Amino acid sequence: MLHKMPLWLLLIILAALGLEPFMPLMLKATLFALSLTLKSGIIFLLPFIIFALLFKTAAQLAKGTSAIIGLILISVVVSNFISTMLSYSVGSVIYMSSQFSLTLPNSALSLVPAWTLSVPTLLANDHAMFLGLGLGLILAYLQPKLAHKLTTSFDRYARLALQGIILVMPVFIAGFVVKMCHEGVLQNIIKDYALIFAVITLSAFSYICLLYGLANNLRFSRFLGALKNMLPAAIAGFGTMSSAAAMPLTLNGTEKNSANPLLARSIIPATVNIHLIGDCFAIPIFAFAILKSFGLPNPDLSTYLVFAGYFVFAKFSVAAVPGGGILVMLPILEKHLGFKPEMLSLITALYILFDPVITSANVMGNGAFALLISKHFAKPNPKSENKL
Repeated sequence: MLHKMPLWLLLIILAALGLEPFMPLMLKATLFALSLTLKSGIIFLLPFIIFALLFKTAAQLAKGTSAIIGLILISVVVSNFISTMLSYSVGSVIYMSSQFSLTLPNSALSLVPAWTLSVPTLLANDHAMFLGLGLGLILAYLQPKLAHKLTTSFDRYARLALQGIILVMPVFIAGFVVKMCHEGVLQNIIKDYALIFAVITLSAFSYICLLYGLANNLRFSRFLGALKNMLPAAIAGFGTMSSAAAMPLTLNGTEKNSANPLLARSIIPATVNIHLIGDCFAIPIFAFAILKSFGLPNPDLSTYLVFAGYFVFAKFSVAAVPGGGILVMLPILEKHLGFKPEMLSLITALYILFDPVITSANVMGNGAFALLISKHFAKPNPKSENKL
């Protein structure tokens, strides 16, 4: 069911558009209230999920060679940050463009939930982030057996929680979709978001092509050969919506492209779930478009830099499940960009609908990243050939 989530969400949106005019007001209010309750529960669980996943990532990376792991981690942070800042430029253009403008909902049509139920936050998202990283690294060095045992337990419970969240995601989305239909917002969004999908695709893959060009010294034949070698992995990412599931093909393509296949093989498994160029373009650009749609101000550079910092570190807690990339970002979007509940629902739906393309970009970006790292941080092996 997880891999069919974009189809389910598309059906929910189409059903809401068709059935909402015939729904009694009480049913709409009940669906909206249920979505708000689920949202509160998801936000409550996310800090613990983030802690568990970051603990696992830190503990696993600490087992590697310190110098190489340090270089890889720094490079991942820099790469994700560059992608996120490029998204700021694209998102700002979208926000300022007159081609993307929506009519704000009429306050007289606002849907009031049938009830409100909020769950208190026991652990702040940023505290969970740094606590997971710190404890994972410390225990991996001081108590490796305990760290391994905790990693296994944390990973199991985090995946169960994430799978549970994904399973209730259609219900979570449905109430907000009905609310936006009731207020006349969704119709305008559907009309205008086709352009946003195109902008994200063009921006992400143009940047990825630039990385492959730089990795191949701007030699066109080698550039085309590198893309050809990675195409099976990109297709697998599109079909499975999981960079981890596509990893065998990513490894195969990267080995063919790299003059240092041994180093490239070690880079891909370490970065497959944390180096996410597709996410770094899609989520911020969606965020700018949604901020404009709901009449909220365009974030200034200082505000966005704080958001980008948390955004980049949160990438270390993304799980390899469809929709996992957006779930851990919801508290960050809410706290640092002022997202409202219906905005969180909308960006979740848009992300999952576009997840096949985002994952393809992540896979292609991982191949380019490994190629650049193996090129600049290791001496070429004279016995290795670039098998383009």
